[in-house]
Amino acid sequence: MSSIRKIAMSLGTVACAIGIGFFVQKGETESIAPVKAIQTAVVKPTMGPIHDQDAMLDIQGITLTSALPNPISPQRLVEPQPDLSNSPCVVTATATPAPMASVDLVVLAPCFRNDRATVHHNGMIFTDATDVNGMLRKTIPALTENAVFIVAFASSKGAVATTQVPDLADYHRVVLQWTGESAFQIHAREFGADYGTAGHVWFGMDNAESLDRQGTIIQLGDANAVVPQLVEIYSFPRSMSQQSGTVSMTIEAEVTVDNCGKDIAAQTIELSGGSGLKTRDLVLSVPDCTTIGDFLVLNNLVDDMKIAAN
Repeated sequence: MSSIRKIAMSLGTVACAIGIGFFVQKGETESIAPVKAIQTAVVKPTMGPIHDQDAMLDIQGITLTSALPNPISPQRLVEPQPDLSNSPCVVTATATPAPMASVDLVVLAPCFRNDRATVHHNGMIFTDATDVNGMLRKTIPALTENAVFIVAFASSKGAVATTQVPDLADYHRVVLQWTGESAFQIHAREFGADYGTAGHVWFGMDNAESLDRQGTIIQLGDANAVVPQLVEIYSFPRSMSQQSGTVSMTIEAEVTVDNCGKDIAAQTIELSGGSGLKTRDLVLSVPDCTTIGDFLVLNNLVDDMKIAAN
């Protein structure tokens, strides 16, 4: 990339205050979606714990009350609840181990056909939809060896599925998740690869097999839904690598007509070879709409991967 010029901007916060500086980088290769400029930022995020079921959720309308002394408990008529154990409206979910430390999740919800469903897994959240028969099937990269998946519908109906993922320690993994049309992306450049070369891994790349590409990336969630919750996951098979070196990781956001001049939020989750999960939250102030087509490149938001040959 050449012809670099600096732009001074103020961004949002990552849990506490964060200072980020931007650059504009010109001349992307043709294999990347055409852009006018690349802006680069250095981010110093704060880390926080993962909350499996409430990550990135806004809890409102909670009122605290204190108990009265010797409260009177009036008798109330309780409406009997029907037994739905044999009802076709029961939602079921099953999880079975899949290749590459992943899980095949199958949801059966015959009363929720073409309906929105939210899937939770160790802080990772995405929304999708059942088909005309009320089925949802996804292959999901796991984040814990004892993998638990929660599926919820808007009506409060849902199901839980669990399975074991014994090969999880063989993989490094980076998760990026956001809500709405924020246009976030994961970019991994393996072992010194440049943008647009075979070792550059991102969701918009050519998916043809390449010996120079070892990691894989998928996106989960229905991007066409109203206010979608989307996830991108980059996985690297560290125990099967024949090379030593570094996988350079960046998080990028394209400036679009939907996000220009707005604050956008995202969260990352990192898994290093089966060790504990590390999360970072980001709030980013996108430049105004005169910069549509530019890319904000956030360095240091996730750690580069250090790979040893096996």
